[in-house]
Amino acid sequence: QVQLVESGGGLVQAGDSLRLSCAASGRTFSTYTMGWFRQRPGKEREFVAGISWDDGSTAYVDSVKGRFTISRDNAKKTVYLQMNSLEPEDTAVYYCAARWGTSVTAGVGYYNYWGQGTQVTVSS
Repeated sequence: QVQLVESGGGLVQAGDSLRLSCAASGRTFSTYTMGWFRQRPGKEREFVAGISWDDGSTAYVDSVKGRFTISRDNAKKTVYLQMNSLEPEDTAVYYCAARWGTSVTAGVGYYNYWGQGTQVTVSS
């Protein structure tokens, strides 16, 4: 069992940066592939970024490439999402998720555990 708690959301202006954190409980955090998803108003939940547990490989949705960076600290059982050059279109509830397996996947249904979400609002 893994419990995930996100933090770091808030209200910022376009062009600003935020760093989201996701703290995990459980002894096997280091063997979970982790992902960040977001859900914009009226939209389905979508994949933003992911990082595998074995080789640290990462993947991003095209709209955030070059602006967002996902990383993990297994000793702290925490995964981060550094978000730079934020745009109003990034406004959403951001969720952290964990899945068994080594590969990063964008499919919502492949993730076994979810956090409660943190709101990110970017004003223009």
